[in-house]
Amino acid sequence: MSIIVRDSGFEIDTWESDGGLFIDLEKYGQDVAEREPTKTAIDIPNDVTVESLKGLFESAAMIRIPFPSFADGRGFSLAKQLRQQGYAGRLRAVGHIIADQYGFTRVCGFDEVEIDDEMAKRQPEDQWIARIPKQELSYQKLLMGERSLRNI
Repeated sequence: MSIIVRDSGFEIDTWESDGGLFIDLEKYGQDVAEREPTKTAIDIPNDVTVESLKGLFESAAMIRIPFPSFADGRGFSLAKQLRQQGYAGRLRAVGHIIADQYGFTRVCGFDEVEIDDEMAKRQPEDQWIARIPKQELSYQKLLMGERSLRNI
């Protein structure tokens, strides 16, 4: 079972039980007409270029980016680039994210983090809540220059 970490705390992942579908990027172009965009999420590798994703923004409600290791920060860069290019849908980090990285996920534009039960036991909800940035973080405002990253 997956746990979703948001600023409000831990939640059970209900994406698939609510009818949502995760599709690998390689398979995403197939059978597009049969999928409902509001129920479709794309799993993209963390080494893909943002330019190769153009045209997918409107056709998926969520993009999920993997973190194969907590030391692999390519997903942070990719999330920031997606937001800069105009992706306004749900953005989820999945995998080896630790509580200490939660604030940075939010600054980069992620809406949520998906962790497994084992991580949730090792780093309970209060540790994640303690890492919520104290200032309002809006990637849209950051991108428009209303707030400097240096102030965070």
